[in-house]
Amino acid sequence: MNKEIKIALVEDDENLRFLVAERLQSEGYKVLEAPNGDDGEKVVLAETPHVVLLDWMLPGKQGSEVCTSIRNNGYEGQVIMMTAKGQDIDKIEAYKFGVSDYIIKPFNMDVLVAMIDSKIKFSLNTDKSESYKFANMEHQPNTHLLIRDSRKIELTILENRILLYFLKNKNKVINREELMMEVWGYNADVNTRTLDMHIVRLRKKIETNADSPQYLQTVRGIGYKFVYAG
Repeated sequence: MNKEIKIALVEDDENLRFLVAERLQSEGYKVLEAPNGDDGEKVVLAETPHVVLLDWMLPGKQGSEVCTSIRNNGYEGQVIMMTAKGQDIDKIEAYKFGVSDYIIKPFNMDVLVAMIDSKIKFSLNTDKSESYKFANMEHQPNTHLLIRDSRKIELTILENRILLYFLKNKNKVINREELMMEVWGYNADVNTRTLDMHIVRLRKKIETNADSPQYLQTVRGIGYKFVYAG
């Protein structure tokens, strides 16, 4: 099973929390939600998520207090502070509390996802030893990299999981349900269109001609098959 990547989302604005959580879940992350600073701190210390998304203005403990407290209690993951434009937060002050980075509201969801993706890639296993070679490519799942003709191509979390599953099951027909289970997990509320979209993106990265795939082939009516004889 894939290593579950957890993100703690500490935000009192219910609508924003819902939108961010939904988006992050669709990207393959497990989201732990908290509506205030005290609950947020408890969640972080109990669950040790990879990333904490922390609102600056919170009921109960403020974001700065939560950050100071979790750092004092040994939390070493990434803390991204979410702050509204109007708040005059001194960047240097924020870093003093132990914030890794911050994003200004209202933020673009794609930017937030990209920021989290990049932080997780660097904080996850720095062990680059696991690698799968095929044709002129090498997949390093721990660093989310595909090396093609010596050129590094970054994979998203989901592309990474999909490719890894195919490489572990070469030349085997994999039905869509099995793949969705593997990539999104049990309570995945995703449809096959979402999966197909990720396959299309992955093909663009690994195929010479994505419209006529050599490796990642469609098995009509069933799913996919990763064809490679090596």
